[in-house]
Amino acid sequence: MPPIYTAENVKVIHRLHYGWSGWLKERSGSFPRTLGAAFEQCRDAWKDDGLELEHWNTDADQLQCLVAAQPGISPVTCCARIKGRLQHALRKLGTPTAFSRKVGFRSLGENTREIVAAYVARQADKSDYVDDRFKDWLDRFRIAEPECLTEPTISAHGRYWYNLHLVVVVADRRYPMTRRETFHTLRSEMLRIAQESDCGIGSLAPMPDHVHAALRGDIRQSPLELALTFLNGLANALGRNRCWSQEVYTGTFSEYEVARVVGQ
Repeated sequence: MPPIYTAENVKVIHRLHYGWSGWLKERSGSFPRTLGAAFEQCRDAWKDDGLELEHWNTDADQLQCLVAAQPGISPVTCCARIKGRLQHALRKLGTPTAFSRKVGFRSLGENTREIVAAYVARQADKSDYVDDRFKDWLDRFRIAEPECLTEPTISAHGRYWYNLHLVVVVADRRYPMTRRETFHTLRSEMLRIAQESDCGIGSLAPMPDHVHAALRGDIRQSPLELALTFLNGLANALGRNRCWSQEVYTGTFSEYEVARVVGQ
C-alpha cells in the first residue's frame, strides 16, 4: 500500500542545526593556511546539498563547524558532505589534507535537552482544560526517559548525538482525540515505530489535538524521513486515514545551545 504522507505532500517546519567536528589524521600536524579559502569554496556546494555554513573554527588539531540544514539531510549524509567537499577543496588549492576517519556530530538548538524535555512533560499542565482529572488522565500516557537522549550513537566513523523534537498535529483541531483507546493506541504505536526505526523516545506527550515527542534518531535517517515514518505509522494505526495535518515540526536540540557554539 502506498504511504498516505510523502515528501511531496508534507511540509516540514524546521529548525535544524548541526555541529560537526573533524580531526587531522596526523594529530601532531596543523591545518593549512588555505582552510578559510576552502570553506568559502564549499559554501555554494553545501547550499546545494541542503546545508548552510554558519560558523567554523579550529582548536589545535580539531576543526569544528556549525551548519543549518534542510530536513531531507541525515546526519550520515551531513558528515559525508562536509568532510568530502572540504578535502576536495583543499586538494584543489594545492594543500591536500588528511582527516581522521572519526568525526563528531551533534544536533544543536536554541534550547537544551533539559528545556525541551521539560517543555514536553508540561504539555498537560500548560493546557487550559478545566477538569484537572482530565489532565491527570492524559499524564498516564506520557513517557519520560531522558537518559536515551544523552548517550551518543557510536558507529565505525564516529560519535553522533542526534536529538529531534517532533510535533504532529491533528488534521482538524475542531475534532480532537478524546477516547482512552485512541491514546493507548498512540502511545503503543509510537513505541513500536521507534523500536522498528532504531529510535529512542526520551519524552512523549500525546494531547487531544497534537503529539509532542523528543527523539533520539537513527543517524541514517533525515528528520523528513523520521517525520514521515511516524506520520504514516500513526495514521495506519488509527484507521489508515488522513487524521494528521500535512504540516509537521522538527527541531534539533542537545546539551548545548547554538549560541554557545558560536560564542555569543
